[in-house]
Amino acid sequence: MMVIPYRVLDHAKLVAIWERAVRATHTFLAEEDIVFYKSVVSEALSGMEVWEAVDSAGEPIGFMGLDGKHIEMLFVDVDQHGQGVGRMLVTHAIHLKGNDLKVDVNEQNEGAARFYNRMGFVQTGRSELDGSGNPFPLLHLELK
Repeated sequence: MMVIPYRVLDHAKLVAIWERAVRATHTFLAEEDIVFYKSVVSEALSGMEVWEAVDSAGEPIGFMGLDGKHIEMLFVDVDQHGQGVGRMLVTHAIHLKGNDLKVDVNEQNEGAARFYNRMGFVQTGRSELDGSGNPFPLLHLELK
């Protein structure tokens, strides 16, 4: 496995990874929410710093989007959960941006909150609404 810069040719594969991961981990979302956020993610991939985790064949298995020192999105293909892909991406972000990273996590996505906690992130705040103004509370985390 390795981390490479975003490749436009992988765009559809990354969106598919996002969708599979969200369907497996964001069980609090309704179908219309998934459709809405899928278009948001697809557009966002083109407008932020994106890094891909690829397997030995060069196929994407996860990705991370950064806005400065903020991890805006990090998704790993469900078949790769627990295999170190997320850790590799966060470690790459630390290497690039330093130890003062931030990330927001859906409160209902307990697995992601545990992952970031294991990576050294601590909760510094909470919002009732997500970035789109929807009632999906966010936990604000910082690497300490």
